[in-house]
Amino acid sequence: MAYLKPPSLTRRLANPLATRLNGRGVSVLTVVGRRTGMPHKVPVIPVEVAGRQYLVSPYGESEWVRNLRAAGKGELSRKGQTQGFQAVEIPVAERGPMIARYREVAGRVVGSSFAKLPEARDHPVFQIN
Repeated sequence: MAYLKPPSLTRRLANPLATRLNGRGVSVLTVVGRRTGMPHKVPVIPVEVAGRQYLVSPYGESEWVRNLRAAGKGELSRKGQTQGFQAVEIPVAERGPMIARYREVAGRVVGSSFAKLPEARDHPVFQIN
């Protein structure tokens, strides 16, 4: 599975701002690190398809994906509300609608990631319950 390292501007400026401001549908994902056992936080944009919520990784096999896969659970925080969840990874053949919805919601911010990694197999998707 592929991974695109987010641009430096995204990692150092945009992600910290998104985490603090919770704008444009951004939530903060907290997941326990698979090696350290310490909580890690990253901004994500949950999307809803057919009444269910999903997390999509625009950059591929990122650290939060590996940690969520190992932990099987996490927390989403938005505007002072925190919700725990169980995560189930979606098979590649079923990811299309979730990725399409994610691209609609996230917009051009993630467009270049999907241009560089166009295959559904490159974008892990998790249903969160």
